[in-house]
Amino acid sequence: MSRSRSRSLPPAPEAGRPRMADIARIAGVSVATVSRALAGSPRVNEETKARIEAAVRDTGYVVNRMARGLRLQQARQVFVMVPNIANPFHASVLLGAEEAAVAAGFHVLIGNTAGDPARAEEHARQLLTGAVDGMLVLGGHMPETLKTPSLRQRLVAVIEPVAAPGVPAVQIDNRAGGQAATRHLIELGHRRIGHIGGSAPATATPKRFEGYAAALAEAGIELRPELVRYGTFSIATGAEEMAELLALPEPPTAVFCGSDEIAMGAIRTIKQAGLRVPEDISIVGFDNIYFAAVYDPPLTTIDQPARRLGFEAMRLLADRLAGIAASKRGVSVPHRLIVRASTAPPRH
Repeated sequence: MSRSRSRSLPPAPEAGRPRMADIARIAGVSVATVSRALAGSPRVNEETKARIEAAVRDTGYVVNRMARGLRLQQARQVFVMVPNIANPFHASVLLGAEEAAVAAGFHVLIGNTAGDPARAEEHARQLLTGAVDGMLVLGGHMPETLKTPSLRQRLVAVIEPVAAPGVPAVQIDNRAGGQAATRHLIELGHRRIGHIGGSAPATATPKRFEGYAAALAEAGIELRPELVRYGTFSIATGAEEMAELLALPEPPTAVFCGSDEIAMGAIRTIKQAGLRVPEDISIVGFDNIYFAAVYDPPLTTIDQPARRLGFEAMRLLADRLAGIAASKRGVSVPHRLIVRASTAPPRH
């Protein structure tokens, strides 16, 4: 006769769809404890969570998110406000945010503001109606609707900080990134280095310029105002402002651009002028979007890990919504310089 198992199997749930009461009975806890554990409450210890998760797996229990949301007054949805959904960098941020949201049990809604403050205000009202539990704000613009203290607790900024106390931001060190890009050009031997920045309202723009200026200063190179241009984070800005730089009596031998799209526009203008990159002018971008590696020539750039930025921001938002203590100052994500074929020593 075979020896019986030392640990008896848990009692099977009643026939039909397993209920939360079945999970509680199998795990040996109360229904309230199961509810808290499935909601991600920090009040449930790890051992109890493990028993509940095992019971969920054994029974095939599926959380009724709609019913739970009504009971807890939660929508289990988060909103991501994006200034330009067509921007490949923003699209990568969204991928990372959705990945973290799904892992935390949230659905994601997306709103494209197209840089219009009125549209941003309209999207912001989603948080007032209870349609969503929290928001990620990309691009640094903070709608007035969201500036009340109670709503700020349900926000996280991504890529750039917002002008509201208590709202953490997930970003890279833009100043250090601008400094690394410019140092690379200096180390190649360039001394007449231009800069084409993005949108002036974006906080990343002055920070990247500060890094550019700091690198010039530490190398003893004079900052020449005529070599600094601004526009938007677009190919059009790169093309137009590069044409202005080429028209100078002494054009730059290298240009640090505030985004990869600006860099691509600059390269297009350089080629149209009958010049070559990097033989005549070196170009450095910023962001490391997908197209940077396959452009002609492949673009030297500062890698701003967009997908990780989105993932970390959504994870931070989920922690804040669950009441888990999280950094109010946000998260700094590392950047790195990626050297490709668009930079080389100056010809002369």
